[in-house]
Amino acid sequence: MILLTGGTGVVGSALLPMLLDEGHEVRCLVRDPRRLGADRVRVQLSLADLGDPRGLRHAVRGVDTVIHLAAAIRDQPPRKVEEITALGTHRLLAAAEQAGVRRFVFFSALGATSFQRTRFFRAKALAEERVRSSELETTIFAPSIIYDRNDTWVTWIRRLALLPLLPISGRGRAAYEPIWAHDAARAVIAALDRPPERFELAGPERLTYEQQARLIARAAGRERPAIHIPLPFVRSALIWLRRILGETAFATWEEAELLEVPMISERGSADVRGLGVEPVRMASVLEGT
Repeated sequence: MILLTGGTGVVGSALLPMLLDEGHEVRCLVRDPRRLGADRVRVQLSLADLGDPRGLRHAVRGVDTVIHLAAAIRDQPPRKVEEITALGTHRLLAAAEQAGVRRFVFFSALGATSFQRTRFFRAKALAEERVRSSELETTIFAPSIIYDRNDTWVTWIRRLALLPLLPISGRGRAAYEPIWAHDAARAVIAALDRPPERFELAGPERLTYEQQARLIARAAGRERPAIHIPLPFVRSALIWLRRILGETAFATWEEAELLEVPMISERGSADVRGLGVEPVRMASVLEGT
């Protein structure tokens, strides 16, 4: 039995059908099963979240492998990013250790360190440190930006491209090696049969934030000149937007700040290819080719 967290996220939405098609029994930790779509009738459901220690203890019963994808890049009141991403991982891992789970698969992030500028990366670093210290068999994935054709971020950029000028937060020069969610999911499937290891998930090309935004706009048939918005203005605008709209705000400063942090692997896409996955270029994914 596999326990999957984050099954409704970008990677989870690609991974869950693959696990089921491979014949794995899957239990999903979810708050709203409807977000699993048609797959909700093919899995066991554990209605809890990472802030519920009792629910986590029930979720890991009879489980051999935990695949932990769930995290937060913005506060989800009453819980902060740190509680969901760092403390939530500790709670789930502690429950898994007590229940006798054999393997724990964890998604960290490229560039996650305890002294990073963003709360998300600091929380991921704390969580990865806790996973590394566990006596369980642990497999760690450290991805660059993971995207899908119609994920929230790509959709947001596509909508911004409706404007006469494509707004770019800050200088837009932070570099990434974006990897398609389906390639990341295939890498997870392949790693389930490998000894515990740490893999860096990077796509086949190095692109800045601005280059990615331009690719998304071009694929939507809306190529536009770019205009760079100074970070102080972006920060003030998004903070006020969050105060006015609350959780319905389309973006937060914490999310925008992430686009200033490079996520590059020194090994490039070698780890992905070593798992038997040939990563697809971003333009091909966006254009559906």
